[in-house]
Amino acid sequence: MNLKELKSILKRLYKVYVKKNLKKIFLALFLSIIVAASTSSIAWLLDPAVKKIFIEKDTTLSWLIPILIVVAFAGKGLSLYSARLIIIRVGEEVSAVIKKQIADNIVKSDIQTLDNRHSGKYISNVMYDAGQIQNLVSTGVLNLMKDTFSLIALVGVMIYQNWQLALFAMLMMPLAAGLAKSLGKRIGKAVGKAGEASGVLVTFLSEIFRGARMIRIYQKEEKINDEADLVVNEVTEKNIKTSSILIRAAPLMETLTGIMIAGFIAYSGKLIAAGDLEINNFFSFLAAMMLAYQPIRSLATINLAVYQGATAFKRISEVIDKKIEIKEDKSLPQLSLKNTNINFEKVFFKYETTKDLTVQNININIVGGTTVAFVGHSGAGKSTIINLLPRFYDPQKGVIKIDNQDISKVRLSSLRKNISLVSQDTILFDASIKDNISYANDSASQKEIEKACEFAAADEFINKLPNKLETKIGENGIRLSGGQKQRISIARAILKKSPIILLDEATSSLDSESEEIVQNAIMNLIKDRTTLVIAHRLSTILGADNIYVLKNGSIIDSGKHDYLINNCEEYKSLYKKQIK
Repeated sequence: MNLKELKSILKRLYKVYVKKNLKKIFLALFLSIIVAASTSSIAWLLDPAVKKIFIEKDTTLSWLIPILIVVAFAGKGLSLYSARLIIIRVGEEVSAVIKKQIADNIVKSDIQTLDNRHSGKYISNVMYDAGQIQNLVSTGVLNLMKDTFSLIALVGVMIYQNWQLALFAMLMMPLAAGLAKSLGKRIGKAVGKAGEASGVLVTFLSEIFRGARMIRIYQKEEKINDEADLVVNEVTEKNIKTSSILIRAAPLMETLTGIMIAGFIAYSGKLIAAGDLEINNFFSFLAAMMLAYQPIRSLATINLAVYQGATAFKRISEVIDKKIEIKEDKSLPQLSLKNTNINFEKVFFKYETTKDLTVQNININIVGGTTVAFVGHSGAGKSTIINLLPRFYDPQKGVIKIDNQDISKVRLSSLRKNISLVSQDTILFDASIKDNISYANDSASQKEIEKACEFAAADEFINKLPNKLETKIGENGIRLSGGQKQRISIARAILKKSPIILLDEATSSLDSESEEIVQNAIMNLIKDRTTLVIAHRLSTILGADNIYVLKNGSIIDSGKHDYLINNCEEYKSLYKKQIK
């Protein structure tokens, strides 16, 4: 990252996120000045302490000066505490805004964009980057203010005590600053690599968690343990490297400090012998110089937090700034439904990650209130057609219409409001059954929810549960069977009361008994509604009003079952395979 890019990132971070907290930052700035004044006063008070108490043996000041020193330390501590509290709050607020923006981006992102991301790694990296930005705003800003003012005040005390010694100290200080800065750059790079390794580890552990059953059934425990060793060792090595760079500074800085103090004592001895320096001035100067090295080291390594924070913000900006291709346009009219006729006109679509077209020249006419099915081998384009209707994706060519209205030219919310989806991969939340069903309609009454459960044949098992509708089902319904999950999904779709239903292989993963129950529930769902079905088992769509047969992304034939079984070889082949 070059200096120009760094400045641009920091400028944006300030304008968009930090500027709104200027009042709090200025308060922290004022408190930092108090910290600096308290720190320098501690060093300055050693002058009268040595002179009046130890040399002149002034009994009057023997109790006053210690009290003033205590007050100075207390003032420093309280001011530093308050400043840190304020800046930490600012950092948390900035981090919260960024996290909210990221969450909003995930919610509004195109499905294709989300499909291209690894959820575990993505979330891990985002959280890590947000933490780095928070650290930059809170720790970095506070240290910059506090240590800058403290260094200025302490240098002022040194000049006040003896300008010659001050000149000597200031000539030595750049050496310490340069050393710390050099180490800071290396630390920044090392910490960045350690963060990447930690993200890989989080992703790996999440995959182990999700694939626990698969790991055991295929007896891959040893293989996973070996892989875990490699990943953990990589993280360990990166962390050790980071720590070694951090602690490497200690002997170098201590040696340099020793050299500086030795030189200071030798030079001070000459000044005292010549009568140009009093012993009280010596001790006050020494204290100021020793106190000055902490802010020097801190300021010299501030680039660590800046580098990490700027790099993190650069990565997050790529997420926040990503253009959302499919978004709500409130200037567009609402979708108006009358017959719910659906038309695909010369539709072409290709995924970003594929070279060839997934679907091509799709022409479909669906009469409202009827059921149409899409069949074909895996990869034929069935799911893509289904996903184009609610605009999870937009076609590169062609038009999709509902009641002669181009779906790309109506409000997105009004389009999706009229569509319900029941898919093979049932999505349930870690909440109660009631909450999962009412997800479709927040204002639904208890009676309406119970009626939806009845139509979906879900009341049968729900009423047997101890807490019935209030039963917690765990993450993605882990405590339920596949058939039970599907019935909840169907109940949710029923409750939405949408005129268009999308069924994406809704029964493909069920056993025959569960399939029969779910199929009966589906019949209740699709009654008098426009329904698009992807069927794994052709037996479930024999009664469809129209069946489209797809091959390599194109519709090769269409009609009812009786027609296709006698006239379409592709359909006949699919059907015979399942009969066997």
